Amino acid sequence: MSKVFPVIAAPATAAGFAFVYILQSADGALYIGQTRDVSERLRKHRYGLGSKFTSDHARPRLVFCEGPMASAAAVSREAQLKRWSRAKKEAMILGDLGRLHQLSRSHERPIGDNFTLSPQN
Repeated sequence: MSKVFPVIAAPATAAGFAFVYILQSADGALYIGQTRDVSERLRKHRYGLGSKFTSDHARPRLVFCEGPMASAAAVSREAQLKRWSRAKKEAMILGDLGRLHQLSRSHERPIGDNFTLSPQN
């Protein structure tokens, strides 16, 4: 069973800036997106107009929001978060920075660890 995260309030819009947000659906699925107006985007998701994903996963709830930031930064951050494991996303939603740091370190590999350089001829 997936964790159920607390719902948060949508932030006020900030002219010229964007936000990255995470929704959790009734079945526990997480959706990451970015927008300039979180309230309006959430309304669209709730009526099945926001994306294919949220039209397939009922009752999306806002559980995380980051910003405001430049639109280009929001696009990059959205792409970064979509690559993260569910465990890392959950740690970020919960604000568990220690766990987030631990999970981030678990994917780092020192150069000498299972890595060898072949000499160039």
